[in-house]
Amino acid sequence: MPEEITTADRVGNVSPSRYAEIVAELRKLVETASRIQFTIGDHALEVEPMREHGGQERSDGLFSVKDSLFRLAEDIGVSYKSLSDNRWTASKWPKDRRVAGVSFTVHRIFASIADEDERFATILTPPPGKTRWTPDEANRRAGRQVVKPVTPQEKVSAIHTLAKDEAVAATVTGDLLRRPTVVAQVRQEDKVRAVEELTRDEDVAATVTSDLLRRPAVVSQVKQTDRVRVVEELTRDEQVAAEVTTGLLRRPDVAFKAMSDDTARHQVNHAQVERGRQAREHFEDTNPAAEAVRSIDRSVEFLDLVTACHAFVAASGRTVPGLRDRQLSDDEKVLVHENVSRVRATLDWIETAVDTGKVDIDGELARMLQGE
Repeated sequence: MPEEITTADRVGNVSPSRYAEIVAELRKLVETASRIQFTIGDHALEVEPMREHGGQERSDGLFSVKDSLFRLAEDIGVSYKSLSDNRWTASKWPKDRRVAGVSFTVHRIFASIADEDERFATILTPPPGKTRWTPDEANRRAGRQVVKPVTPQEKVSAIHTLAKDEAVAATVTGDLLRRPTVVAQVRQEDKVRAVEELTRDEDVAATVTSDLLRRPAVVSQVKQTDRVRVVEELTRDEQVAAEVTTGLLRRPDVAFKAMSDDTARHQVNHAQVERGRQAREHFEDTNPAAEAVRSIDRSVEFLDLVTACHAFVAASGRTVPGLRDRQLSDDEKVLVHENVSRVRATLDWIETAVDTGKVDIDGELARMLQGE
């Protein structure tokens, strides 16, 4: 019984013994078919010899050659491709190198081996553990794709062949990516490239980014500069920025560091003043008690003004007597005179405000009050 036949109770629909009979009979027919194919190839070579030597199957592309072979194929009732294959295979195997018991198919596969000595030696050396070459073993030896892949690389090659169609490739990729054990074995750089390709669509990218940002372990590995850029992008919306800023300023360490920035501190102070102003305006516009409060405010402002004048006079009364018998330097005199001028201008401004109710100041007084 041939070595390929198993010892199972049945092979397909027949018993092992009957299967062995079928194999023996068919091998004889295959050997006969191989002789027929070699004979067809030899006669095709007689009609049109190979024009040049080499390992390429179609080294004779002249129109006259094809025309003659096509006519021969038509006349004997076989396809032009079948005739061409038989002719090319016969050209690679001289009659004394053809091995009985080895199918024409195996001869055709090994015909692609360019080196003659290697080709002739290979067909005489079956793979380990086998007594004869099979088409798959021959394809494996010749570096071609096998029909029934066994090794991981053969399976990968078969998948690549089947996935040349874009639609098939997309479906296969989607199925594979749903298998965690498969994804776990993908190299990191390939995962990154796959994610980049899959997130070219803006909607998909937005969804994936949202999911990733919910994973603390992922966020912790993002570089600080990239985190800052992400926050800037996510807070372009004013409402989002307001909520995020409020949350951040509730964190003492963050607020302390933020206030070390002059611009940020100025903006916060300005916001506080502006919010107070808006709150006051809202109160004055909507609250029935606004008038009474304004009266109180005016009384408070009056008291503040009187208190300020009294404090100035009192402070001057305590300080000026201390200058008795003291000679000021020229620079000190200049500084005192500048401040006296500022005080005099301020007093004039107060008198004008009290007499007329106008509190506007001109540019020169404003610069003087600011010490410019």
